[in-house]
Amino acid sequence: MQWMESFGYFGAMLTLATFSMTTMLHLRMVGIAANLTFISYGALGHVYPVLVLHLILLPLNGWRLRQLLQLTRQIQEASSTGRLSVEWLKPFSRRKYAEAGDVLFRLGDPAHELLVVLGGRFRAVEADVALESGEVIGELGLITKEHKRTQTVVCEEAGSLLLLTYDEVRQMYYQNPKFGFYFLELAAERLTRDAGRIAAERNATPSAVASAQSIGS
Repeated sequence: MQWMESFGYFGAMLTLATFSMTTMLHLRMVGIAANLTFISYGALGHVYPVLVLHLILLPLNGWRLRQLLQLTRQIQEASSTGRLSVEWLKPFSRRKYAEAGDVLFRLGDPAHELLVVLGGRFRAVEADVALESGEVIGELGLITKEHKRTQTVVCEEAGSLLLLTYDEVRQMYYQNPKFGFYFLELAAERLTRDAGRIAAERNATPSAVASAQSIGS
């Protein structure tokens, strides 16, 4: 066996290893190593079809790896600031427009997608919370068993949103689990907010009743 053939066997082993990767980040990194190994094999052994193929695959894998690293960094920034940057979501989403007075969905409606506000102003009616640029809408429907809307959301000022189906969100989670952790943090924040609102309403009710009784007496 000529020593240059060792590059071919090593590249084949790396390619085989990519099928056992559980995340896209590791798959891309091992794929790039396989590309470099096969390029060496193709150049040294004058196996030009292999050489050309991996010269094409190398920049593609490098580009995808760069996207994933950017995604990881921006998710970390989103987790620390509580705001989701929409730039890296644009390639995975579609744009939706809304006019003032439009109802995006109602409490109890089936939930199939989440939205990210690009511009305009929206309101979660039951929670009485304004939703503006950078806010995520509809993430709770992804994690609830019934996949139902937990709020009615209306448009107060004409604007636009990015729309991602839940299947697309799941695919992004499989590519980068940190994306899923961000949405778990976001959902926990929303649930805590709603619990605080309910507790405040319960505390306010006895006070209102006591005030009414004192006025009546």
